[in-house]
Amino acid sequence: PLSTIIVSKMRQDFWYMARNFAYLIIPPIFCLGLFAPWFQNRQSAQADIVSWKSEDSVKTVILRGAKVYLFVMALIFLGSGFKPLIEHYLIQLPNGVLFWMNITSAVLDNATLAAAEVNPALSLTQMKSILMALLISGGMLIPGNIPNIIAANKLKIKSRDWAKLGLPLGFAMLMVYFIILEVL
Repeated sequence: PLSTIIVSKMRQDFWYMARNFAYLIIPPIFCLGLFAPWFQNRQSAQADIVSWKSEDSVKTVILRGAKVYLFVMALIFLGSGFKPLIEHYLIQLPNGVLFWMNITSAVLDNATLAAAEVNPALSLTQMKSILMALLISGGMLIPGNIPNIIAANKLKIKSRDWAKLGLPLGFAMLMVYFIILEVL
């Protein structure tokens, strides 16, 4: 939902995110993927994958998809309501403040925050600060992102176990990205 909302609110084409943010997003995905096996007990992970079976019917999947579509639509409407506040206050904030205030995405859904904050009047630098903080913080805790909620539920990951890895890794990534965004 986050990328859909950003593209819609910025009135951009499908490739907007790839053109402007891929170099910030794709490298850490590969790095995290390379190191992921060291953070999980391999035997229990394989047992979980083998024992997991989808119990969802086609009807359930379609209903879930419709709910996500309505959720995204509602977030776009929410963002429209915040437009005057964003244009008056948020645009004037320094990039560092925009970056660090979005760590609230760890406990609030990052798509909701994107809907409230993203506006075509923001500069690309401001968008980078907002987006990277939302993406990283959204992975730190389960409520930060809809896919986190689904994955934690399906894989039976407890909030405490998620936070043991997500918080330290997320804060380390936030520090690295803050330096990158402030230097570049």
